[in-house]
Amino acid sequence: MKVQNITDIDKFFKVVDSCSGKVELVTGEGDRLNLKSKLSQYVSMANIFSDGVIKELEIVAYEPDDIDKLVNFMMNQ
Repeated sequence: MKVQNITDIDKFFKVVDSCSGKVELVTGEGDRLNLKSKLSQYVSMANIFSDGVIKELEIVAYEPDDIDKLVNFMMNQ
């Protein structure tokens, strides 16, 4: 799923951390980074945003409940 215009980075990662299954960031090269890893979070975010807003990410979640959490976050942020 593509997520756009994330302005509350901390809240986004709290939602990711609360997911029970894997949540992955798909890079432009097609690599997948585990977003539940703190190291991956820091590395990926340092490369993606510079003005405090994440314009667009492609993420993959495998559990239906996790997908619901992420969609709910995007709708209510």
